[in-house]
Amino acid sequence: MEAILGELEEIFRHRPSGEGQPPAGSERRAVDRLLKRYPKAHGETFSKSDLLAGLRLRERRAGRDPEASPLFPRLRKKPLRTASGVATLTVLTRPHPCPGRCVFCPSDVRMPKSYLSSEPGSQRAEQHGFDPYLQTTARLRALTSLGHPVDKVEIIVLGGTWTAYPGAYRRWFALRLFQALNDFDPAAPVEVAPRPAPSLAPELPAPGESYNRAVRRRSRRGEDASENASWTRVEAAQGANEGAHCRCVGLSFETRPDRLEPADALELRRLGATKVQIGIQSTSDAVLGANRRGHDLAATRRALSRLRRLGFKIHAHWMPNLLGSTPELDRQDYARLWSDPALKPDELKVYPCSLVAGTELEEHHRRGAWRPYEEEELLDLLVHCLESAPPWTRLTRVVRDIPSHDILVGNKKTNFRQLAEGELARRGGRGADIRAREIRRRPLDDEAPRLEVLEYPTATGREVFFQAVTRDDRLCGFLRLALPSLSSIGTPGIPEELYGSALIREVHVYGPVAPLGRKRRHGRAQHGGLGRRLVAAAEARARSEGYAHLAVISAVGTRRYYRRLGFTAGELYQHRALAAAPPQK
Repeated sequence: MEAILGELEEIFRHRPSGEGQPPAGSERRAVDRLLKRYPKAHGETFSKSDLLAGLRLRERRAGRDPEASPLFPRLRKKPLRTASGVATLTVLTRPHPCPGRCVFCPSDVRMPKSYLSSEPGSQRAEQHGFDPYLQTTARLRALTSLGHPVDKVEIIVLGGTWTAYPGAYRRWFALRLFQALNDFDPAAPVEVAPRPAPSLAPELPAPGESYNRAVRRRSRRGEDASENASWTRVEAAQGANEGAHCRCVGLSFETRPDRLEPADALELRRLGATKVQIGIQSTSDAVLGANRRGHDLAATRRALSRLRRLGFKIHAHWMPNLLGSTPELDRQDYARLWSDPALKPDELKVYPCSLVAGTELEEHHRRGAWRPYEEEELLDLLVHCLESAPPWTRLTRVVRDIPSHDILVGNKKTNFRQLAEGELARRGGRGADIRAREIRRRPLDDEAPRLEVLEYPTATGREVFFQAVTRDDRLCGFLRLALPSLSSIGTPGIPEELYGSALIREVHVYGPVAPLGRKRRHGRAQHGGLGRRLVAAAEARARSEGYAHLAVISAVGTRRYYRRLGFTAGELYQHRALAAAPPQK
Protein backbone atom coordinates (compact mmCIF):
# COMPACT_ATOMS: atom_id res chain seq x y z
CA MET A 1 0.00 0.00 0.00
CA GLU A 2 2.85 2.40 0.80
CA ALA A 3 4.25 1.93 -2.72
CA ILE A 4 0.84 2.51 -4.32
CA LEU A 5 0.22 5.71 -2.36
CA GLY A 6 3.69 7.02 -3.15
CA GLU A 7 3.26 6.47 -6.87
CA LEU A 8 -0.25 7.97 -6.80
CA GLU A 9 1.17 11.14 -5.23
CA GLU A 10 3.74 11.29 -7.99
CA ILE A 11 1.04 10.92 -10.68
CA PHE A 12 -0.94 13.86 -9.27
CA ARG A 13 2.03 15.93 -8.07
CA HIS A 14 1.99 18.48 -10.88
CA ARG A 15 -1.76 19.03 -11.02
CA PRO A 16 -3.91 21.17 -8.67
CA SER A 17 -5.92 19.13 -6.17
CA GLY A 18 -9.13 21.13 -6.47
CA GLU A 19 -12.35 19.26 -5.78
CA GLY A 20 -13.63 20.14 -9.24
CA GLN A 21 -10.60 18.66 -11.04
CA PRO A 22 -11.36 15.13 -12.24
CA PRO A 23 -8.34 13.09 -13.31
CA ALA A 24 -7.30 13.66 -16.91
CA GLY A 25 -7.40 10.73 -19.31
CA SER A 26 -3.65 10.16 -19.09
CA GLU A 27 -3.85 10.21 -15.28
CA ARG A 28 -6.69 7.68 -15.23
CA ARG A 29 -4.70 5.37 -17.46
CA ALA A 30 -1.62 5.77 -15.27
CA VAL A 31 -3.67 4.94 -12.16
CA ASP A 32 -5.19 1.87 -13.84
CA ARG A 33 -1.72 0.60 -14.82
CA LEU A 34 -0.47 1.22 -11.28
CA LEU A 35 -3.29 -0.73 -9.62
CA LYS A 36 -2.80 -3.63 -12.00
CA ARG A 37 0.87 -3.80 -11.00
CA TYR A 38 -0.07 -4.06 -7.32
CA PRO A 39 -3.05 -6.44 -7.11
CA LYS A 40 -4.53 -7.78 -3.89
CA ALA A 41 -3.63 -11.23 -2.62
CA HIS A 42 -6.35 -12.93 -4.73
CA GLY A 43 -5.70 -10.91 -7.86
CA GLU A 44 -8.41 -8.31 -7.27
CA THR A 45 -7.75 -4.63 -7.84
CA PHE A 46 -7.62 -2.20 -4.93
CA SER A 47 -10.69 0.05 -4.80
CA LYS A 48 -10.81 3.72 -3.87
CA SER A 49 -12.17 2.71 -0.47
CA ASP A 50 -9.13 0.48 0.04
CA LEU A 51 -6.80 3.29 -0.95
CA LEU A 52 -8.57 5.76 1.33
CA ALA A 53 -8.27 3.35 4.25
CA GLY A 54 -4.57 2.92 3.53
CA LEU A 55 -4.03 6.68 3.25
CA ARG A 56 -5.81 7.28 6.56
CA LEU A 57 -3.69 4.66 8.30
CA ARG A 58 -0.43 6.04 6.89
CA GLU A 59 -1.18 9.65 7.75
CA ARG A 60 -2.40 8.91 11.27
CA ARG A 61 0.67 6.83 12.01
CA ALA A 62 2.72 9.86 11.00
CA GLY A 63 0.64 12.14 13.22
CA ARG A 64 -0.92 13.96 10.26
CA ASP A 65 -4.51 14.74 9.33
CA PRO A 66 -5.44 12.40 6.44
CA GLU A 67 -7.92 14.88 4.97
CA ALA A 68 -5.16 17.49 4.68
CA SER A 69 -3.31 15.26 2.23
CA PRO A 70 -3.51 16.50 -1.40
CA LEU A 71 -4.20 12.89 -2.36
CA PHE A 72 -7.35 12.64 -0.24
CA PRO A 73 -9.75 14.55 -2.56
CA ARG A 74 -8.38 12.54 -5.50
CA LEU A 75 -9.56 9.32 -3.89
CA ARG A 76 -12.92 10.56 -2.65
CA LYS A 77 -15.84 8.66 -4.16
CA LYS A 78 -19.10 10.32 -5.21
CA PRO A 79 -17.87 13.87 -4.48
CA LEU A 80 -21.31 15.39 -5.10
CA ARG A 81 -22.51 13.83 -1.82
CA THR A 82 -20.93 16.71 0.13
CA ALA A 83 -20.56 19.32 -2.64
CA SER A 84 -23.30 21.49 -1.11
CA GLY A 85 -21.39 22.15 2.09
CA VAL A 86 -22.82 19.48 4.41
CA ALA A 87 -22.97 15.70 4.67
CA THR A 88 -26.63 14.76 4.26
CA LEU A 89 -28.07 11.48 5.46
CA THR A 90 -31.62 10.13 5.53
CA VAL A 91 -33.31 7.88 8.09
CA LEU A 92 -36.84 6.45 8.15
CA THR A 93 -39.33 6.06 10.96
CA ARG A 94 -40.99 2.69 11.47
CA PRO A 95 -44.38 1.86 9.88
CA HIS A 96 -47.24 3.53 11.71
CA PRO A 97 -50.93 4.22 10.99
CA CYS A 98 -51.34 7.30 8.79
CA PRO A 99 -54.12 9.90 9.08
CA GLY A 100 -54.25 10.29 5.28
CA ARG A 101 -56.37 8.41 2.73
CA CYS A 102 -54.80 9.70 -0.50
CA VAL A 103 -55.79 7.82 -3.65
CA PHE A 104 -52.24 7.93 -5.06
CA CYS A 105 -50.35 6.79 -1.96
CA PRO A 106 -48.63 3.35 -1.88
CA SER A 107 -49.62 1.06 0.98
CA ASP A 108 -46.64 -1.23 1.51
CA VAL A 109 -47.26 -2.30 5.10
CA ARG A 110 -43.58 -3.02 5.70
CA MET A 111 -42.88 0.70 5.27
CA PRO A 112 -44.12 4.05 6.58
CA LYS A 113 -47.07 5.20 4.46
CA SER A 114 -46.14 6.35 0.93
CA TYR A 115 -42.75 4.56 0.90
CA LEU A 116 -41.90 1.40 -1.04
CA SER A 117 -39.75 -1.48 0.18
CA SER A 118 -37.79 -1.46 -3.10
CA GLU A 119 -36.44 2.07 -2.57
CA PRO A 120 -32.79 2.05 -1.43
CA GLY A 121 -33.43 4.19 1.65
CA SER A 122 -36.32 1.96 2.66
CA GLN A 123 -34.20 -1.16 2.33
CA ARG A 124 -31.45 0.33 4.47
CA ALA A 125 -33.99 1.30 7.13
CA GLU A 126 -35.54 -2.17 7.22
CA GLN A 127 -32.13 -3.83 7.37
CA HIS A 128 -31.52 -1.92 10.61
CA GLY A 129 -34.97 -2.48 12.07
CA PHE A 130 -35.84 1.21 11.58
CA ASP A 131 -33.61 1.99 14.57
CA PRO A 132 -32.46 5.61 14.15
CA TYR A 133 -29.14 4.94 15.92
CA LEU A 134 -28.21 2.05 13.62
CA GLN A 135 -29.39 3.86 10.48
CA THR A 136 -27.41 6.99 11.34
CA THR A 137 -24.27 5.08 12.28
CA ALA A 138 -24.39 3.00 9.10
CA ARG A 139 -24.75 6.10 6.91
CA LEU A 140 -21.91 7.88 8.71
CA ARG A 141 -19.71 4.84 8.21
CA ALA A 142 -20.63 4.67 4.52
CA LEU A 143 -19.83 8.34 3.96
CA THR A 144 -16.53 8.01 5.83
CA SER A 145 -15.53 4.96 3.76
CA LEU A 146 -16.14 7.01 0.61
CA GLY A 147 -13.78 9.71 1.85
CA HIS A 148 -16.32 12.30 2.96
CA PRO A 149 -15.93 14.39 6.12
CA VAL A 150 -18.84 14.00 8.53
CA ASP A 151 -18.16 17.00 10.78
CA LYS A 152 -21.27 18.82 9.58
CA VAL A 153 -24.25 16.52 9.20
CA GLU A 154 -27.78 17.31 8.06
CA ILE A 155 -30.25 14.60 9.04
CA ILE A 156 -33.46 14.18 7.07
CA VAL A 157 -36.11 12.13 8.86
CA LEU A 158 -38.65 10.61 6.49
CA GLY A 159 -41.63 8.41 7.15
CA GLY A 160 -44.89 10.12 6.36
CA THR A 161 -46.57 12.12 9.11
CA TRP A 162 -44.11 12.67 11.95
CA THR A 163 -46.63 14.44 14.17
CA ALA A 164 -48.96 11.41 14.04
CA TYR A 165 -46.43 9.25 15.90
CA PRO A 166 -46.66 9.00 19.72
CA GLY A 167 -44.83 11.74 21.60
CA ALA A 168 -42.69 9.23 23.48
CA TYR A 169 -41.51 7.73 20.19
CA ARG A 170 -40.68 11.15 18.77
CA ARG A 171 -38.47 12.01 21.75
CA TRP A 172 -36.79 8.60 21.65
CA PHE A 173 -36.13 8.87 17.91
CA ALA A 174 -34.49 12.29 18.27
CA LEU A 175 -32.44 11.08 21.24
CA ARG A 176 -31.09 8.13 19.24
CA LEU A 177 -30.13 10.40 16.35
CA PHE A 178 -28.03 12.64 18.58
CA GLN A 179 -26.52 9.68 20.44
CA ALA A 180 -25.38 8.17 17.12
CA LEU A 181 -23.70 11.43 16.10
CA ASN A 182 -22.07 11.82 19.51
CA ASP A 183 -20.74 8.24 19.59
CA PHE A 184 -19.38 8.06 16.05
CA ASP A 185 -15.61 8.12 15.65
CA PRO A 186 -14.45 8.51 12.03
CA ALA A 187 -11.00 7.26 13.01
CA ALA A 188 -12.48 3.94 14.17
CA PRO A 189 -15.87 3.57 12.47
CA VAL A 190 -18.37 1.42 14.34
CA GLU A 191 -19.22 -1.77 12.49
CA VAL A 192 -22.98 -2.21 12.16
CA ALA A 193 -24.14 -5.68 11.20
CA PRO A 194 -27.20 -5.27 8.93
CA ARG A 195 -30.11 -7.63 9.10
CA PRO A 196 -30.85 -9.86 6.09
CA ALA A 197 -31.78 -7.87 2.99
CA PRO A 198 -35.54 -7.54 2.55
CA SER A 199 -37.48 -8.77 -0.43
CA LEU A 200 -38.15 -6.22 -3.16
CA ALA A 201 -41.81 -7.21 -3.46
CA PRO A 202 -44.14 -4.90 -1.54
CA GLU A 203 -46.42 -6.42 1.07
CA LEU A 204 -49.92 -5.05 0.51
CA PRO A 205 -52.92 -5.16 2.84
CA ALA A 206 -55.34 -8.04 2.44
CA PRO A 207 -58.32 -7.37 0.12
CA GLY A 208 -60.70 -4.98 1.85
CA GLU A 209 -58.17 -4.21 4.60
CA SER A 210 -56.83 -0.69 5.16
CA TYR A 211 -53.14 0.14 5.45
CA ASN A 212 -53.64 1.28 9.06
CA ARG A 213 -55.34 -1.95 10.09
CA ALA A 214 -52.72 -4.04 8.31
CA VAL A 215 -49.87 -2.19 10.01
CA ARG A 216 -51.43 -2.73 13.42
CA ARG A 217 -52.01 -6.42 12.65
CA ARG A 218 -48.52 -6.94 11.27
CA SER A 219 -46.61 -5.12 13.98
CA ARG A 220 -45.05 -7.55 16.43
CA ARG A 221 -44.04 -4.97 19.00
CA GLY A 222 -46.91 -2.48 18.94
CA GLU A 223 -45.89 0.43 21.16
CA ASP A 224 -42.46 -0.66 22.39
CA ALA A 225 -41.96 0.56 25.95
CA SER A 226 -38.24 1.06 25.27
CA GLU A 227 -39.06 3.63 22.59
CA ASN A 228 -39.35 6.41 25.12
CA ALA A 229 -37.12 9.19 26.37
CA SER A 230 -37.47 12.13 28.70
CA TRP A 231 -36.86 15.68 27.56
CA THR A 232 -33.95 15.79 30.02
CA ARG A 233 -32.14 13.01 28.13
CA VAL A 234 -32.88 14.58 24.74
CA GLU A 235 -31.53 17.96 25.83
CA ALA A 236 -28.44 16.37 27.40
CA ALA A 237 -27.65 14.60 24.11
CA GLN A 238 -28.16 17.88 22.24
CA GLY A 239 -25.77 19.65 24.61
CA ALA A 240 -23.14 16.97 24.03
CA ASN A 241 -23.53 17.33 20.28
CA GLU A 242 -22.52 20.99 20.41
CA GLY A 243 -18.91 19.84 20.82
CA ALA A 244 -19.05 16.43 19.13
CA HIS A 245 -16.96 15.50 16.12
CA CYS A 246 -20.14 14.86 14.10
CA ARG A 247 -22.38 17.86 14.68
CA CYS A 248 -25.97 18.16 13.59
CA VAL A 249 -26.11 21.33 11.46
CA GLY A 250 -29.62 20.64 10.18
CA LEU A 251 -32.52 18.43 11.19
CA SER A 252 -35.79 18.03 9.31
CA PHE A 253 -39.00 16.06 9.80
CA GLU A 254 -41.96 15.65 7.46
CA THR A 255 -45.66 16.02 8.10
CA ARG A 256 -49.00 17.15 6.64
CA PRO A 257 -50.55 20.63 6.73
CA ASP A 258 -53.51 19.39 8.78
CA ARG A 259 -51.26 17.79 11.40
CA LEU A 260 -49.28 20.85 12.45
CA GLU A 261 -50.87 22.61 15.39
CA PRO A 262 -48.96 25.33 17.30
CA ALA A 263 -47.85 22.83 19.96
CA ASP A 264 -46.56 20.47 17.24
CA ALA A 265 -44.43 23.19 15.69
CA LEU A 266 -42.94 24.20 19.03
CA GLU A 267 -42.12 20.59 19.84
CA LEU A 268 -40.31 20.25 16.52
CA ARG A 269 -38.19 23.21 17.50
CA ARG A 270 -37.48 21.72 20.92
CA LEU A 271 -36.34 18.49 19.25
CA GLY A 272 -33.77 20.55 17.36
CA ALA A 273 -35.53 20.75 14.00
CA THR A 274 -34.60 23.57 11.63
CA LYS A 275 -36.57 22.46 8.56
CA VAL A 276 -39.96 20.84 7.93
CA GLN A 277 -40.86 18.86 4.84
CA ILE A 278 -44.56 19.25 4.23
CA GLY A 279 -46.72 17.60 1.60
CA ILE A 280 -48.94 20.26 0.07
CA GLN A 281 -49.33 18.28 -3.21
CA SER A 282 -51.67 20.86 -4.79
CA THR A 283 -53.03 24.36 -4.19
CA SER A 284 -56.38 23.50 -5.79
CA ASP A 285 -59.18 22.53 -3.40
CA ALA A 286 -60.90 20.65 -6.23
CA VAL A 287 -57.80 18.55 -6.93
CA LEU A 288 -57.12 18.00 -3.22
CA GLY A 289 -60.70 16.81 -2.76
CA ALA A 290 -60.62 14.48 -5.77
CA ASN A 291 -57.47 12.85 -4.40
CA ARG A 292 -58.94 12.54 -0.86
CA ARG A 293 -56.02 14.46 0.51
CA GLY A 294 -57.87 15.35 3.71
CA HIS A 295 -57.07 19.05 3.86
CA ASP A 296 -57.66 22.18 1.82
CA LEU A 297 -55.54 25.12 0.68
CA ALA A 298 -56.49 27.11 3.77
CA ALA A 299 -54.85 24.47 5.98
CA THR A 300 -51.71 24.62 3.84
CA ARG A 301 -51.57 28.40 4.08
CA ARG A 302 -51.94 28.28 7.88
CA ALA A 303 -49.27 25.60 8.29
CA LEU A 304 -46.69 27.30 6.08
CA SER A 305 -47.27 30.70 7.68
CA ARG A 306 -46.86 29.12 11.13
CA LEU A 307 -43.59 27.47 10.11
CA ARG A 308 -42.22 30.65 8.56
CA ARG A 309 -43.10 32.75 11.61
CA LEU A 310 -41.17 30.29 13.78
CA GLY A 311 -38.17 30.44 11.45
CA PHE A 312 -38.32 26.94 9.99
CA LYS A 313 -37.11 26.33 6.47
CA ILE A 314 -40.12 25.22 4.45
CA HIS A 315 -39.52 22.23 2.17
CA ALA A 316 -42.75 21.61 0.28
CA HIS A 317 -43.76 18.61 -1.83
CA TRP A 318 -45.85 19.33 -4.93
CA MET A 319 -47.43 16.76 -7.26
CA PRO A 320 -48.43 17.47 -10.87
CA ASN A 321 -50.53 14.96 -12.81
CA LEU A 322 -52.85 14.29 -9.88
CA LEU A 323 -56.37 12.99 -10.41
CA GLY A 324 -58.46 15.88 -11.73
CA SER A 325 -55.56 17.98 -12.98
CA THR A 326 -54.14 18.75 -16.42
CA PRO A 327 -50.80 20.14 -17.64
CA GLU A 328 -52.35 23.62 -17.96
CA LEU A 329 -53.92 23.46 -14.49
CA ASP A 330 -50.55 22.32 -13.12
CA ARG A 331 -48.86 25.37 -14.62
CA GLN A 332 -51.40 27.59 -12.90
CA ASP A 333 -50.95 25.66 -9.68
CA TYR A 334 -47.16 26.00 -9.87
CA ALA A 335 -47.42 29.75 -10.41
CA ARG A 336 -49.61 30.02 -7.30
CA LEU A 337 -46.80 28.50 -5.22
CA TRP A 338 -44.72 31.62 -5.87
CA SER A 339 -47.44 34.28 -6.02
CA ASP A 340 -49.43 33.44 -2.88
CA PRO A 341 -47.76 35.24 0.07
CA ALA A 342 -48.72 32.40 2.42
CA LEU A 343 -46.88 29.79 0.31
CA LYS A 344 -43.50 30.61 -1.31
CA PRO A 345 -41.57 27.56 -0.02
CA ASP A 346 -37.82 27.76 0.45
CA GLU A 347 -37.31 24.35 -1.14
CA LEU A 348 -39.53 22.21 -3.34
CA LYS A 349 -39.74 18.60 -4.42
CA VAL A 350 -41.65 18.13 -7.67
CA TYR A 351 -43.16 14.65 -7.66
CA PRO A 352 -45.27 13.87 -10.74
CA CYS A 353 -47.93 11.36 -9.74
CA SER A 354 -47.01 7.75 -10.54
CA LEU A 355 -49.35 4.77 -10.59
CA VAL A 356 -48.13 1.99 -8.28
CA ALA A 357 -49.84 -1.22 -7.24
CA GLY A 358 -52.23 -1.22 -4.30
CA THR A 359 -53.51 2.36 -4.67
CA GLU A 360 -57.04 3.59 -5.27
CA LEU A 361 -55.68 5.39 -8.31
CA GLU A 362 -55.59 2.01 -10.08
CA GLU A 363 -59.39 1.94 -10.21
CA HIS A 364 -59.55 5.52 -11.55
CA HIS A 365 -57.06 4.54 -14.24
CA ARG A 366 -59.10 1.47 -15.23
CA ARG A 367 -62.22 3.65 -15.59
CA GLY A 368 -60.31 6.17 -17.71
CA ALA A 369 -60.70 8.95 -15.13
CA TRP A 370 -56.91 9.36 -14.78
CA ARG A 371 -54.04 8.91 -17.18
CA PRO A 372 -50.31 9.56 -16.85
CA TYR A 373 -49.02 12.46 -18.91
CA GLU A 374 -47.32 11.55 -22.15
CA GLU A 375 -43.55 11.94 -22.08
CA GLU A 376 -43.59 15.15 -24.13
CA GLU A 377 -46.31 16.65 -21.91
CA LEU A 378 -44.35 15.85 -18.77
CA LEU A 379 -41.08 17.08 -20.26
CA ASP A 380 -42.63 20.40 -21.28
CA LEU A 381 -44.16 20.86 -17.82
CA LEU A 382 -40.92 20.13 -15.98
CA VAL A 383 -38.95 22.44 -18.25
CA HIS A 384 -41.45 25.14 -17.31
CA CYS A 385 -40.95 24.35 -13.60
CA LEU A 386 -37.17 24.57 -13.87
CA GLU A 387 -37.25 27.80 -15.82
CA SER A 388 -39.81 29.66 -13.70
CA ALA A 389 -38.61 28.78 -10.18
CA PRO A 390 -37.51 31.95 -8.34
CA PRO A 391 -33.82 32.40 -7.43
CA TRP A 392 -34.48 32.24 -3.67
CA THR A 393 -35.87 28.70 -3.75
CA ARG A 394 -34.21 25.35 -4.35
CA LEU A 395 -35.72 22.57 -6.45
CA THR A 396 -34.25 19.67 -4.52
CA ARG A 397 -35.98 16.92 -6.49
CA VAL A 398 -37.70 16.72 -9.85
CA VAL A 399 -39.33 13.28 -10.22
CA ARG A 400 -39.31 10.81 -7.35
CA ASP A 401 -36.82 7.96 -7.61
CA ILE A 402 -39.33 5.11 -7.66
CA PRO A 403 -37.91 1.85 -9.09
CA SER A 404 -39.35 1.30 -12.56
CA HIS A 405 -40.73 -2.17 -11.75
CA ASP A 406 -43.03 -0.60 -9.15
CA ILE A 407 -44.61 1.82 -11.66
CA LEU A 408 -47.54 0.26 -13.52
CA VAL A 409 -47.96 2.91 -16.23
CA GLY A 410 -46.41 6.24 -17.07
CA ASN A 411 -42.91 7.66 -16.78
CA LYS A 412 -40.31 5.18 -15.53
CA LYS A 413 -37.25 7.32 -16.20
CA THR A 414 -35.56 8.37 -12.97
CA ASN A 415 -33.23 10.76 -14.83
CA PHE A 416 -36.10 12.94 -16.03
CA ARG A 417 -34.64 15.99 -14.32
CA GLN A 418 -31.49 15.61 -16.38
CA LEU A 419 -33.61 15.32 -19.53
CA ALA A 420 -35.59 18.44 -18.59
CA GLU A 421 -32.41 20.41 -17.87
CA GLY A 422 -31.00 19.34 -21.21
CA GLU A 423 -34.18 20.40 -23.00
CA LEU A 424 -34.18 23.74 -21.19
CA ALA A 425 -30.59 24.36 -22.32
CA ARG A 426 -31.51 23.34 -25.89
CA ARG A 427 -34.24 25.98 -25.84
CA GLY A 428 -31.72 28.58 -24.73
CA GLY A 429 -32.94 28.84 -21.14
CA ARG A 430 -31.32 28.35 -17.77
CA GLY A 431 -32.67 27.48 -14.34
CA ALA A 432 -32.41 30.28 -11.80
CA ASP A 433 -33.09 28.32 -8.62
CA ILE A 434 -30.43 27.74 -5.95
CA ARG A 435 -29.49 24.24 -7.08
CA ALA A 436 -28.92 25.40 -10.64
CA ARG A 437 -26.60 28.21 -9.51
CA GLU A 438 -24.65 26.86 -6.52
CA ILE A 439 -20.89 26.82 -6.93
CA ARG A 440 -20.52 23.16 -5.88
CA ARG A 441 -16.98 21.94 -6.67
CA ARG A 442 -16.01 24.84 -8.90
CA PRO A 443 -13.02 26.76 -7.56
CA LEU A 444 -13.71 30.22 -6.12
CA ASP A 445 -11.52 32.94 -7.58
CA ASP A 446 -9.63 35.41 -5.39
CA GLU A 447 -12.24 38.12 -5.80
CA ALA A 448 -14.71 38.20 -2.90
CA PRO A 449 -18.24 37.31 -4.02
CA ARG A 450 -20.60 40.27 -4.17
CA LEU A 451 -23.66 40.47 -1.96
CA GLU A 452 -27.03 40.89 -3.64
CA VAL A 453 -30.37 41.36 -1.92
CA LEU A 454 -33.73 39.96 -3.06
CA GLU A 455 -36.96 40.76 -1.22
CA TYR A 456 -40.49 39.43 -1.39
CA PRO A 457 -43.65 39.72 0.72
CA THR A 458 -45.03 36.86 2.79
CA ALA A 459 -48.20 36.39 4.82
CA THR A 460 -46.24 37.08 8.03
CA GLY A 461 -44.14 40.04 6.88
CA ARG A 462 -41.26 40.36 4.46
CA GLU A 463 -38.47 38.02 3.50
CA VAL A 464 -34.96 39.26 2.63
CA PHE A 465 -32.67 36.88 0.74
CA PHE A 466 -28.99 37.86 0.86
CA GLN A 467 -26.97 35.98 -1.73
CA ALA A 468 -23.21 35.94 -2.32
CA VAL A 469 -22.49 35.40 -6.00
CA THR A 470 -19.43 35.28 -8.22
CA ARG A 471 -18.88 37.32 -11.36
CA ASP A 472 -20.48 34.55 -13.42
CA ASP A 473 -23.52 34.38 -11.09
CA ARG A 474 -22.51 31.24 -9.23
CA LEU A 475 -23.98 31.08 -5.75
CA CYS A 476 -21.41 30.79 -2.93
CA GLY A 477 -23.78 31.26 0.00
CA PHE A 478 -26.99 32.88 1.19
CA LEU A 479 -28.94 33.99 4.24
CA ARG A 480 -32.71 34.10 4.76
CA LEU A 481 -33.90 36.94 7.00
CA ALA A 482 -37.55 37.19 8.06
CA LEU A 483 -38.87 40.63 9.00
CA PRO A 484 -42.15 39.79 10.78
CA SER A 485 -44.99 42.26 10.75
CA LEU A 486 -46.03 43.73 14.11
CA SER A 487 -49.47 42.18 13.66
CA SER A 488 -47.96 38.71 14.13
CA ILE A 489 -46.90 39.49 17.71
CA GLY A 490 -49.13 37.64 20.13
CA THR A 491 -50.21 35.09 17.55
CA PRO A 492 -50.96 31.74 19.26
CA GLY A 493 -47.93 29.49 19.18
CA ILE A 494 -45.38 32.31 18.77
CA PRO A 495 -43.04 32.31 21.81
CA GLU A 496 -42.42 35.60 23.56
CA GLU A 497 -38.70 35.35 22.90
CA LEU A 498 -39.43 36.17 19.24
CA TYR A 499 -41.45 39.31 19.97
CA GLY A 500 -39.77 42.33 18.39
CA SER A 501 -37.10 40.21 16.68
CA ALA A 502 -36.03 39.87 13.11
CA LEU A 503 -35.24 36.21 12.49
CA ILE A 504 -32.42 34.51 10.61
CA ARG A 505 -34.02 31.40 9.14
CA GLU A 506 -31.03 29.94 7.30
CA VAL A 507 -27.35 30.56 6.62
CA HIS A 508 -25.69 28.33 4.06
CA VAL A 509 -22.20 28.50 2.52
CA TYR A 510 -21.67 26.23 -0.46
CA GLY A 511 -18.72 24.31 -1.80
CA PRO A 512 -17.19 21.01 -0.59
CA VAL A 513 -17.39 20.44 3.16
CA ALA A 514 -14.50 22.04 5.03
CA PRO A 515 -13.92 20.08 8.25
CA LEU A 516 -14.44 21.93 11.52
CA GLY A 517 -11.44 23.79 12.86
CA ARG A 518 -9.62 23.81 9.53
CA LYS A 519 -8.69 27.01 7.75
CA ARG A 520 -10.11 27.78 4.36
CA ARG A 521 -8.33 26.23 1.43
CA HIS A 522 -7.58 28.36 -1.60
CA GLY A 523 -10.48 28.29 -4.03
CA ARG A 524 -13.10 27.17 -1.49
CA ALA A 525 -16.04 29.14 -0.13
CA GLN A 526 -16.31 27.50 3.31
CA HIS A 527 -14.38 28.86 6.30
CA GLY A 528 -13.50 32.08 4.52
CA GLY A 529 -15.65 34.46 6.59
CA LEU A 530 -18.57 34.48 4.18
CA GLY A 531 -21.03 33.33 6.85
CA ARG A 532 -19.98 36.17 9.16
CA ARG A 533 -20.35 38.61 6.30
CA LEU A 534 -23.89 37.44 5.60
CA VAL A 535 -24.85 37.65 9.29
CA ALA A 536 -23.41 41.16 9.51
CA ALA A 537 -25.52 42.21 6.52
CA ALA A 538 -28.62 40.74 8.19
CA GLU A 539 -27.85 42.59 11.42
CA ALA A 540 -27.48 45.89 9.60
CA ARG A 541 -30.75 45.39 7.76
CA ALA A 542 -32.69 44.37 10.88
CA ARG A 543 -31.30 47.36 12.79
CA SER A 544 -32.24 49.76 10.01
CA GLU A 545 -35.79 48.36 10.05
CA GLY A 546 -36.12 49.17 13.75
CA TYR A 547 -35.99 45.69 15.26
CA ALA A 548 -34.62 45.54 18.80
CA HIS A 549 -33.23 42.02 18.50
CA LEU A 550 -31.99 39.55 15.95
CA ALA A 551 -32.86 35.89 16.56
CA VAL A 552 -31.59 32.80 14.76
CA ILE A 553 -33.13 29.32 14.48
CA SER A 554 -29.78 27.61 15.00
CA ALA A 555 -29.21 23.89 14.70
CA VAL A 556 -27.76 22.11 17.71
CA GLY A 557 -24.39 21.77 16.00
CA THR A 558 -24.18 25.47 15.06
CA ARG A 559 -24.88 26.94 18.49
CA ARG A 560 -21.17 27.45 19.23
CA TYR A 561 -20.72 29.28 15.94
CA TYR A 562 -23.46 31.76 16.78
CA ARG A 563 -22.14 32.19 20.31
CA ARG A 564 -18.85 33.29 18.77
CA LEU A 565 -20.84 35.86 16.80
CA GLY A 566 -22.30 37.30 20.02
CA PHE A 567 -25.62 35.45 20.16
CA THR A 568 -26.90 34.22 23.51
CA ALA A 569 -29.21 31.31 24.26
CA GLY A 570 -32.94 31.67 24.69
CA GLU A 571 -35.34 28.81 25.30
CA LEU A 572 -35.64 27.76 21.65
CA TYR A 573 -33.58 30.33 19.72
CA GLN A 574 -30.37 32.30 20.02
CA HIS A 575 -30.52 36.10 20.22
CA ARG A 576 -28.46 39.22 19.79
CA ALA A 577 -29.48 42.72 20.87
CA LEU A 578 -29.27 45.37 18.16
CA ALA A 579 -27.99 48.84 18.95
CA ALA A 580 -29.93 51.76 17.56
CA ALA A 581 -29.09 52.64 13.99
CA PRO A 582 -26.72 55.60 13.64
CA PRO A 583 -28.34 58.86 12.51
CA GLN A 584 -28.46 59.45 8.79
CA LYS A 585 -26.05 62.16 7.62
